[in-house]
Amino acid sequence: MKFTLSWLKTWLETDAALEDILTTLSAIGLEVEGVENRAATLAPFVIAQVIEALPHPNADRLRACRVDVGDGVERSVVCGAPNARTGLRVVFAPPGAFVPGSGITLKIGEIRGVKSEGMLTSFSELGLEGDGEGIIELPADAPVGAGYAKWAGLDEPVIEIAVTPNRGDALSVRGVARDLAAAGLGVLKPFAPAPIAGSGASAVVWRNAFPEACPWVLGRTVRHVKNGESPDWLKQRLESVGLRPINTLADITNFFTHDLGRPLHVFDADKVAGGFLELRRGNGESFTGLHGKEVKAGAEDCIIADAAGVQSLAGIVGGEATGCDEATTSVFIECALFDRVKIAQTGQRTGIFSDARQRFERGIDSQLLPQALDAATAMIIELCGGEASEISEGGARPDWSRTAKLRFERISSFGGSDIGPDEAVASLERLGFGVRARDAASVTLAVPSWRNDVAQPPALDQADVPGAAQAAIGAAEIEPEVDLIEEVLRLKGMDAITPVSLPVEGLIQAPIYTPKQARTALARRVLASRGLLEAVTFSFLDHETAALFGGAPESLRLANPIAADLDQMRPTALATLSLAAARNVARGFGDLGLFEIGPAYAADTSQALVAAGLRVGETPLSALAPARKFDALDAKADAIAVLSALGVPMEGVTTTPGGASFYHPGQCGTLRQGPKTILAAFGTLHPALCARLDLPLGAIAFEIFLDAIAEPKRRKKAAPVLPAFQPIRRDFAFLVSTETPAETLLRAAKGAERNLITHVALFDRYQGKGVPEGQVSLAIAVTIQPVEKSFSEAELDAISAKIVAEVGKKTGGVLRG
Repeated sequence: MKFTLSWLKTWLETDAALEDILTTLSAIGLEVEGVENRAATLAPFVIAQVIEALPHPNADRLRACRVDVGDGVERSVVCGAPNARTGLRVVFAPPGAFVPGSGITLKIGEIRGVKSEGMLTSFSELGLEGDGEGIIELPADAPVGAGYAKWAGLDEPVIEIAVTPNRGDALSVRGVARDLAAAGLGVLKPFAPAPIAGSGASAVVWRNAFPEACPWVLGRTVRHVKNGESPDWLKQRLESVGLRPINTLADITNFFTHDLGRPLHVFDADKVAGGFLELRRGNGESFTGLHGKEVKAGAEDCIIADAAGVQSLAGIVGGEATGCDEATTSVFIECALFDRVKIAQTGQRTGIFSDARQRFERGIDSQLLPQALDAATAMIIELCGGEASEISEGGARPDWSRTAKLRFERISSFGGSDIGPDEAVASLERLGFGVRARDAASVTLAVPSWRNDVAQPPALDQADVPGAAQAAIGAAEIEPEVDLIEEVLRLKGMDAITPVSLPVEGLIQAPIYTPKQARTALARRVLASRGLLEAVTFSFLDHETAALFGGAPESLRLANPIAADLDQMRPTALATLSLAAARNVARGFGDLGLFEIGPAYAADTSQALVAAGLRVGETPLSALAPARKFDALDAKADAIAVLSALGVPMEGVTTTPGGASFYHPGQCGTLRQGPKTILAAFGTLHPALCARLDLPLGAIAFEIFLDAIAEPKRRKKAAPVLPAFQPIRRDFAFLVSTETPAETLLRAAKGAERNLITHVALFDRYQGKGVPEGQVSLAIAVTIQPVEKSFSEAELDAISAKIVAEVGKKTGGVLRG
């Protein structure tokens, strides 16, 4: 929401300095996002007159101009604008001026042999709304030599505030002024437009066939108007908030949208077919909107139609066919109350954003329609002339009789402030709340119609509603009271509340993390310790990229994405990590590793917590080992490191080949616990995927499915018992098929004597001279731990024989000679 200081003061009688206004706005919840001081930016630019504009002697599209800037010295300026001509009043930028629209600082120079001592500027070059094709054309009475910003009314600050979704009343200059007045920064000026007695029936009348979407609508015709360019004050008001003036009738509606928060629309009455406008449901009709785009109305959308068809998408955008232009002589003013939910749903479906939609979907003053229509009619007659008709009405004025009760002790007990009853009531009255009843302990207030964010408790008899329903009623009664407490506190200033520390319940703090949260934090630390950088990416991406990762069902499409290329929930965190990695590689970071712990989404809209990682490039340089490209086993090592740290018994984890379609089919696998539980997946990313995403070939990745990891059983740990006998290590080398996983051999060796063999490790793999074709030599180290006594040589040989036999049985391997 933007407004100028002078615009604010049309509603707020105050002598407060700008800094005090800004501080108060933020203190009462209307956070100041920025203040633009255009006077400083536009200070160098002055009004000038083109004394003479001749064709450039060396360029067909340029003109050589002599310019008077009011100091008695003529300047030579080369200009390429098609509208540069003799006698024109223009805006001149001298050498040394910074041009905000183009980002350049002017210097004296020569253009095709003709000296140029400045620049004749356009609206876009000054960073203003307006025609950017030619230079600014000023009226003939614009004072030569005067500063352009002051003459154009651009020499005051423009304030921009953030408005929360519940504060539709603050999307108006009057609403902001009301809040500042309630905070003690001035007096709110009254709004009481004189009623306009219309003459004769309106040439256009309302028909309301969709009261669920529009409970009440007013309108009237103003005949014999003369439309044209708006007066300077109105154009300056609109330009100050970033709106482009169109014509007087359209500018008036835009003015009231921002001034009162009351969107209006004007139809050219002579273009309305049939003499009526009907509010009804759409049925697939299309029309061209005032924004120049095709609009299609669905069955849940409220439209405004005449005998020729749809002419407006109600509350969002008008139609081009019945728009007002300079030929308009009779205008029909629409002043409607639209259902906020219907407007929001239609706006989300169509993706059309407008100032009217923004205000309707947040809620407008439901009782303001007659006064707003009279005020708009009066301004149209004042600026365009004409004669007003009687009012045409569709629907009925909605009832407004909300009340809210405030117990004074709750300001202290709940709000933590010592604001007294009189001060609290006075501040609420300044906001427009009316006192219905008051005693020493509480006050009952009438809620103003512009504050539809203040809740209303249900009118039910608690004596007739037992149990949980009574509790619900009690909560509903508390809600409006809490709203009132919030109003009192914010007007006083939240910083006035004395901070209070939370009570300490005990010296020993209870665990903060749940077991799942602790496991997630541990996984994060392990991955970071392995050299991976944590990334936090969006949980959504574009539909096409999601399809590359095997998951782009319609159930995961976003109905209202924040951007067109973020319209799909991700099937795996690897998808968004891959995009992040590709951006880094494109910027020269060819060796990197990223990880993220976040949700992945399935077609049934369920989600799972996944720790995903991705590496590209080569291992770091080291004096101990040469750099090499990452491979699938590096991804497996990352996954195993996390699983081990999380307490997964790795002796029960098996590796199976194969994986998702986005992995290389011959270089991927899964880590399983039992036949069904998949703990992790790893591998090299598919070459086709890498090519589509501009990732280097050979990029590796892993996914650890944290939800699949069972929580470790809590067992009482006995005191550790040190073995009484020394462990014994024996080494074996087996010839097995190249298709045999080393894991199978290790498990077979461990199973030969489970009570005595404490550890089995692979320490060598050899394939070459001396090893038959199709076979590989795997060397393992077996640790044997005596329990009751030391082993004799014969007993050790017997254990070794069992190991050889078990390996041969499970893998077909033979002891290498």
